[in-house]
Order: sequence, then C-alpha cells, then structure tokens
Amino acid sequence: MTLISLFIYVGIAALLLTLWIGRVYKNSISYPDSFLQNFAGALFIFSGFVKAVDPLGTAYKMEQYFTAFEDTCKGSFLKFLAPVFPWFSQHAISFSVFMIVLEIVLGIMLIIGYQKRLASWLFFAIMVFFTILTGFTYLTGYVPTDANFFEFSKWTEFNKNQMRVTDCGCFGDFIKLEPKISFIKDLILMIPAFWFIFRWKQCHEVFSPVIRSGITLVSTLALFLFCFSNYVWNEPIIDFRPFQNGVNIKTRLEAEQKAMAEVEILAYKIRSKIDKREMEVPAKDFLDSFKNNPNFKASWETLDQIKSEPKIQRTKISDFEIMYLDGNPATESFLNETKYNLVIISPKVKYSSVTIKEERLDSIYKMDTIRLKIKNKDSVRIERVFVGTESKTIKRNKYEWNEEYLKILKTKVLPLMDSVKDLAMSSAVFGSLTEEGIVDLKRTAGIDFPCYEADDLLLKTIMRSNPGLLLMQNGQIIHKWHYKQLPDVTELKNKYLNGFGAKIY
Repeated sequence: MTLISLFIYVGIAALLLTLWIGRVYKNSISYPDSFLQNFAGALFIFSGFVKAVDPLGTAYKMEQYFTAFEDTCKGSFLKFLAPVFPWFSQHAISFSVFMIVLEIVLGIMLIIGYQKRLASWLFFAIMVFFTILTGFTYLTGYVPTDANFFEFSKWTEFNKNQMRVTDCGCFGDFIKLEPKISFIKDLILMIPAFWFIFRWKQCHEVFSPVIRSGITLVSTLALFLFCFSNYVWNEPIIDFRPFQNGVNIKTRLEAEQKAMAEVEILAYKIRSKIDKREMEVPAKDFLDSFKNNPNFKASWETLDQIKSEPKIQRTKISDFEIMYLDGNPATESFLNETKYNLVIISPKVKYSSVTIKEERLDSIYKMDTIRLKIKNKDSVRIERVFVGTESKTIKRNKYEWNEEYLKILKTKVLPLMDSVKDLAMSSAVFGSLTEEGIVDLKRTAGIDFPCYEADDLLLKTIMRSNPGLLLMQNGQIIHKWHYKQLPDVTELKNKYLNGFGAKIY
C-alpha cells in the first residue's frame, strides 16, 4: 500500500462517516469541518493501530532518533540538551506506548468531538512534533556524515546514504515511507492542524457528554492493555515484519540477493571540479569518457550512481547473517538444516561484568640441538625442551548474569527444548555478546547445544521477546513464541513437530 492509496481509503471512510453524522444530526454540522475531523481522526487511529501491534518496533525507531539527536546536539549550540537523550533511550518503550495511545485516543476524540478545543491543540502540537521529526530525517540527507546538522555551509546535494534515520516509522512496519514523502505528508496534515485551531467551535459532537467521556476513558485503558499484550505478554498479534511465521528465509534471501545483483547502473551524477556544475550522465557515456578522455577524471568528481529498481524490494532479510563463535559464517549451514530446529533468539542479554586478573603458570620451552648417532652416522635433531615455568597475568571478564533472565532460560525455555530433543535439534543465537560472554553464559545456564552470534538489530527484527523461541526447518520459520506464551510439550509435538513420530495424548 502506498501513501496515496492510504489517503484515498481514509478519505472514503471519512466521507461515509461524515454523511452518516450529517444524516443523524441533520443540518447541525459543518460538512467541511466534519470531514476534516473524521479524516484526521481516522488517519491517527490507523497510524496508531499499526504501531500498537508492535510497540517495541516503535521504541527501537525512537532509540535511533534519540541517538541522532544526541549526536546533533553534541556538536552544536544545543549541547546542553545532549545528556537528555540517553535517558530517553533508556525509557524508549514507555515513551513509545504513551505516544501510540495518545495518537489513537486523539483520533477517537476528534471523531466523537470530545473536548474539541483540547483535541485541536493536541493535534496541532503532535503534528508540529511529527513534522520536526520527519523534517530532520529528510534534511539530514543534505548533511555529510562528518558534518553537524547546523553547519549549513557544509550541506551538499541530497544523498539518501547520509540520512541519520532511514525511515520515520510513522506506520510501523506496515508501510515504509521515504523520508521525503513522510515529510510532505506531515506538511499536508499541518493544514487541518491549523484549521482546527481556528475552527474548533464548528467541529461536530456525537453522543452525549457522558458517553464521549466514557468512550475516551475506556479506549485509553484498553489501548494500554493492548500495547502491553503485544510485547510484555506476547509477540505482536499482527506481524508486519519480514520474518513472519511461514516465511522461508533461505528462499527470500536468495531472491533478494539475486534481485540486487541484477540492478543496473543507469547513470552517474557528477560535478565539475572547476565551476561546481552538476549533471547526470548516462552510464555508457560516463564509462566512455573515462576511457577516451584522459582529463575527465581530473575535471569531474562522481557524486552518486543512479540505479534501476530491484525486481524484489530489499528487506531486513538481506541482512540475515549468523556467525559461529569463532567469527566464521554459519548462515548457509543454519538455513540448510533439514531437521526441526528450536532456536533461542536473544537480542540482548542483561548482565554486568568486571575485568579481573588471574595468575597462571605457563610452561617454558626452548629449542635445543641434539646430536645423535644412528647406524654409526652422526645426526642432528632440533627438539623443544622443557626448562621450567613462569607466572603470567591474564585479564578476563567476570560476568554476573541477570537472575530473571537465567530463571526464564532454566525453568521455561531449556526444559521445553530438552523435552523434544528426540524430535528437534536445539540452538541459540545471541546478540551484543562476545565469544567469551556466550561461552560463560552457556556454562552458567547449562546450555549444551550449539550457540551462534548475530547483529542485535537483526535479532530484534526477528523476535520482540527477549529471549524468545523460534521453530525452523530448512530455512522456514514455522512459529515464534514469546517466553511467556511457550506451548506445552503435547501442543509442541502434536501441532508443530508432527512430522516425526506418532502423536501423543
């Protein structure tokens, strides 16, 4: 779905709602005002809902924004604000849930006409906030990575690779909008935002004041519970991410890689080193100029490549990469496993660590030449000879693992995996941990199966639960479970592992 098609659908819904309200309340409403109310309200409800099914996804996006804001403030006159953003990052999920609930409740308030003046000002304030957010996202495309946003003299031509945040997350994972489109969307929505400020008295009201208050209160409480159910107690009820149940990562990864390999360079964007004139040159002409004009490279610099669109859009699946603990790639063997594979997915393990020093005795050897007489002939052989020991100081990390995390593994996840080890193999993938840390965690938790490491952002996209359990076979995701919603042994065997053995009852 595109932004235009979404606007059309929301517009149709708003029109039907306006006609219904007009019919019920006769001539007591202003149709233009009522339509804008319903359009803005319906859009906010939809935008909030697709984020409410995955509040953690919005929280992760906010963390990216907070990091970008912190870096921007540090290098500018706003450096006094920089220390605030790490605190925001630590509470990103709370901020996420609050903003999602506020967005949906505000949409409901607009449609039913509850507290019209307050709703109008809230809508205006939120739209100003969103416009600044999306505007920053888009405009950083003009800012070189080694420059600060407020160093306007260093701004260059727009380059999407320079953007600090790649998409705004306005519609979660349901619709991925280019930052420019998202910014234009918010500029358009500033029109009703200003409209409501001056025309709030003409906005319609439906139902009685008591019912309007009741709807607002009940919806607020219900939405908080709904958000919590999609990350505290379970995986998102609707999964818009590329790693959905039923998706074959292996085939999709191959298809995306093939599509990217087939992308063609159509033209080059170049700039004159003499007069700074910029132009686009077809790829063939560009290569011919390099070949036939010796002065071309000295006179022109390449700014960007203009490529054809891939036949299959790139997703986070293209970043799927699993590593052995020694750093060697394990993706191919991991995705080609034909057996059922129960995988612990853990984007981030909570722990504390301190560096300690240990004294160890090391054996000392020296190379010595030994003369031998073999069959009346002199022979020389070099051997390593033990000469003693010496004490060496070795540094290592001592880990203190989060007790609640260990309890989840030991009492819920690992016993379930052990109970079906005759039907499915087991493995684990950890993010944000070194080889040393994973080895220590395996020993502490009693994990006796293969463990891998991967990028924590990839694992956060796959699984919102930390830890969570993933069932795979031959590269295909069969099912995902939040650690609070793990199936019992009977359900796991009968419903998901029925390809092996007889059903049990």
